[in-house]
Amino acid sequence: MASGAFGETTGNFSILGKLQQGPGNVTATPTGRIIMSQHQFYAPKASVVEWRPDGSITPFPNAALNDRSHPSGLTLDSVLGVRTDGAGVVWMLDNGMRSGVTPKLVGWDTRSDKLHRVIYLPEPIAPKNAFVNDFTVDSRHNRIFIVDPAGGANAAIIVVDLATGAARRVLEGHPSVTPEKIDLFIDGRPIETKDAEGRVTRPRIGVNPVTEDLEDEWVYFGPMHSTSLYRLKAADLADESLDQKALAAKVERYSAKPICDGVTIDRAGNIYLGDLAENAIGVIKPDGNYLRLAQSPELAWVDSLAFGPGGKLYAVVNQLHRSAALNGGADLSKPPYLLIEVKALAEGMPGR
Repeated sequence: MASGAFGETTGNFSILGKLQQGPGNVTATPTGRIIMSQHQFYAPKASVVEWRPDGSITPFPNAALNDRSHPSGLTLDSVLGVRTDGAGVVWMLDNGMRSGVTPKLVGWDTRSDKLHRVIYLPEPIAPKNAFVNDFTVDSRHNRIFIVDPAGGANAAIIVVDLATGAARRVLEGHPSVTPEKIDLFIDGRPIETKDAEGRVTRPRIGVNPVTEDLEDEWVYFGPMHSTSLYRLKAADLADESLDQKALAAKVERYSAKPICDGVTIDRAGNIYLGDLAENAIGVIKPDGNYLRLAQSPELAWVDSLAFGPGGKLYAVVNQLHRSAALNGGADLSKPPYLLIEVKALAEGMPGR
């Protein structure tokens, strides 16, 4: 597919909510409820919350499931990825990193207001340096596809079979999931981490953005630190008869992209993303050309985008580059963080 040039800018977003806690990802249910994870880099009390139009925020699905003072195999510890399926089940991907617990998927049925499913992701599916981050729910193939940037070199995609709960780790170390040797600069400052010994490094993060078209035909993904977006047929990802070499041969480079975090897609095949280096929101059009929808200092790390009912496209802004975790140990972030609505080019599917 042709690679488009980056550039055209229009103003196409509005602020719905000003948040006191840094959000992680966002999803909307088929009935319009807005659910957000709260980013673990900001040590939230509740890992997942529901935002209401009056501006109030409450733990989702309830306070007990978010109570880390009484940890259990079910308690939500460190959720980033959140997605809603067509049946109204909100899936929450808990990487378990704050407490060192086994990563898991937790599904909550919003229609009956009860626990739907818990699927654990033990080693070697999620290795010790796993950072299971985002995912897509595929109802056609009855799978969940999870991206794990891990340590970079061992980044991979995790395929979960919803019929059995079994999981496989695929494409580990493939160029489509491992980061390129590029650094991220925002407002003239590089993204840097600081370890326990005080050493400062510039992280390069593997596969992170992921979405799937509305026909559940193609899965689009790529490393965060990469100039390329790739795709793979969902049927091939779901096919357990394909070995790693055969699966890798089916990966296609789809288009150019900027360094980005979460992505989503509409019915016309437009792929929306946060253009991190430019404090912007962009879209990769089906012809490969790139359109910058909005650019503003307020768009300080657009982390996640998701469609809701009525064609509404939501996104969260969390200033992650100013957090201590990505700013060399110095926390320069400050409220308000943002929940915004973006003017999309076409309608999408609620939850995706």
